[in-house]
Amino acid sequence: MPKPSHLSSAGGVAMVDVSAKSATRRIARAEAVLHMSNAAFRAIRTAVLRKGDALVAAQVAGITAAKRTDELIPLAHSLPLSSVRVSFEWKPPNAVRVEAEAKTTAQTGVEMEALVAASVAALTIYDMTKSLDRGIVIERIALLEKSGGKSGKWRRS
Repeated sequence: MPKPSHLSSAGGVAMVDVSAKSATRRIARAEAVLHMSNAAFRAIRTAVLRKGDALVAAQVAGITAAKRTDELIPLAHSLPLSSVRVSFEWKPPNAVRVEAEAKTTAQTGVEMEALVAASVAALTIYDMTKSLDRGIVIERIALLEKSGGKSGKWRRS
């Protein structure tokens, strides 16, 4: 059985040592899906929320969150992100799909950055629309694909 990667030889928590790895181009995409009432869906789609345009705020929040992943996830490495993109897809009748993509050239992958970006963007949409619908459900926060590094490409089937 392989030794867990985040445990030190003394049994404590440790950040994985990536210093011997080569820096390679790495990309990851993740998603989150929000299900909501018809009123909340229409308000987001027409950008008529009292707090402003939820999708613009969610894009900024997702990008900012990706840049701060190492502050949020205790054992995540600080990465020089070369790109973070947050986009949205309408899923009638009443769902919004958030997709986040993160890119870097580094010694470790950007899966956590993409997942954090999708999650925080979805939470921002919830925050901006909760006055219309406190029953919004955020589901399926998932890695869609990643590439780069020793393990190469992976795609959700």
